[in-house]
Formats: sequence, C-alpha cells, structure tokens
Amino acid sequence: MLILSRKTDEEIILGNDIVIKITEISKGNVKIGIEAPRETVILRGELKEKISRANKEAAGSANQEALSSLSRQLQK
Repeated sequence: MLILSRKTDEEIILGNDIVIKITEISKGNVKIGIEAPRETVILRGELKEKISRANKEAAGSANQEALSSLSRQLQK
C-alpha cells in the first residue's frame, strides 16, 4: 500500500486518466474530488461490500427457486 500526504488543492494522479484532488480538510474529515472516465466505476468501500452481499443473497435465493422448480418438473 502506498501512503501519501497531501494538502488542500494538491492532487494524486492514477494512470493517465484519473485525478484525485484534495478539496478540503477540516475536523478530521477529508473531502476529495475524483476526475475519471465515465466508464470507471467509483464506489465507497462500504457500498461495494453491501452490493456484494446483496448479490450473493440474490444468487442464493435464485438457486433455491431454480432447484425447487426443477424438482417439481422432474416429479411430473
């Protein structure tokens, strides 16, 4: 992991097309701006985890439904 110190209005460049700019630092909070191509997905870590859990739950219930349907069809 690379750890960098930045001050307000300083930037970090990722690759050729992503810029992270520190816009404000106050009371233990840091506000950042991110410039990236539209196709780049940008998510807060906790949101990504929530989506991942929801997808796993949906896949699990879909599999149960599919198995129940298949079981009913086989019994006919």
